[in-house]
Amino acid sequence: MRPTAPPDYPDDPIAEPAHKGRGALSNETSRFDREKRVRTTDGWEAEVAAAAEEDELPPLRTTLTRDATRTILARNTSPDIPFDRSINPYRGCEHGCVYCFARPTHAYLGLSPGLDFETRILFKPEAAKLLAAELASPKYRCDVIAMGTNTDPYQPVERELKVTRQILRVLSDFNNPVGIVTKNHMVTRDIDILGDMARRNLAEVFVSVTTLDRDLARVMEPRASTPKRRLDAIRALAEAGIPVGVMTSPMIPGLNDHEMEQILEAAMDCGATRAGYIVLRLPLEIKELFEEWLRANRPDRAERVLSLIRQIRGGELYQAEFGTRMKGEGPIAQLLSARFAAAAKRLGLNRTRYRLDTGAFHVPEQARTALADAKGDGRQMRLF
Repeated sequence: MRPTAPPDYPDDPIAEPAHKGRGALSNETSRFDREKRVRTTDGWEAEVAAAAEEDELPPLRTTLTRDATRTILARNTSPDIPFDRSINPYRGCEHGCVYCFARPTHAYLGLSPGLDFETRILFKPEAAKLLAAELASPKYRCDVIAMGTNTDPYQPVERELKVTRQILRVLSDFNNPVGIVTKNHMVTRDIDILGDMARRNLAEVFVSVTTLDRDLARVMEPRASTPKRRLDAIRALAEAGIPVGVMTSPMIPGLNDHEMEQILEAAMDCGATRAGYIVLRLPLEIKELFEEWLRANRPDRAERVLSLIRQIRGGELYQAEFGTRMKGEGPIAQLLSARFAAAAKRLGLNRTRYRLDTGAFHVPEQARTALADAKGDGRQMRLF
């Protein structure tokens, strides 16, 4: 009797199975890992495929981990952005936008910028307390605090955790102005706080609308609100008297840039008075993640889109130089800038620049007393 041939275990990696409702298609190890993690066959692919036809594989669930950080305000000195401080209530973002420039930050946690970024979320339960302590410090100088600059403050887990809402209450109590960028209709939940702050010239919101194509949004930003819901959020915020704008970001040449004028017009019709845009940014691991997604979901356009991206990035998929990283360079980037300027002017956007009030800042008596008590006996300040 002839012996049975041993199973074949090729060294070539195999693809990660598609996960419904997730943006990234893989979970590659990060740039800091000494070892590379790859998927290889164990000989059971046929059985798994047959089972999947009868019953879908279980969804890739989101896990939450407490972030024990002791500071909450992040500072920056970048000449490309109009703020010097920001708050990110979460690390990672369940929206799963495949192009998100913040994905590489998960590598600092020993996690993958791929699927880990959108499924392994860190939240900051002490954020409001930490913020109150920092604002009450005699060293603090008031300025606008940005939210939504790295991960979305209204991603799905916020519905239950309410970390962002707690932060807004503290900012309101201290009269510290805030600017928010989000892709989620959930921002309307906090209209009570934001409306009150807006009446004191302390709040403005930008809603990011990348495309009006529901099908494209579903695969590119799988857990963000639909384009229609984002426009509904703009309308609700405007009706509540909250200054609201639209970010047509990111603009991806050959994929969604043809929609720029339509997005701006739709947002203006809903009450947006300001607008901005940023072109696609692909730092570090995102280049491979985005290209993988593009070839899988828009194979007919992949080569053209990648070529156009290189044309606005000096022949590369990304360049990080200050001054050009947000808008790109070259004829295509210049045309995009001219189109935006013309559309904004025609629609009456950006005619008024809101200047939020930084002069009304004050430390509530409760916070002042708590700070004095903490200094007196060496304890950490407690406000809640």
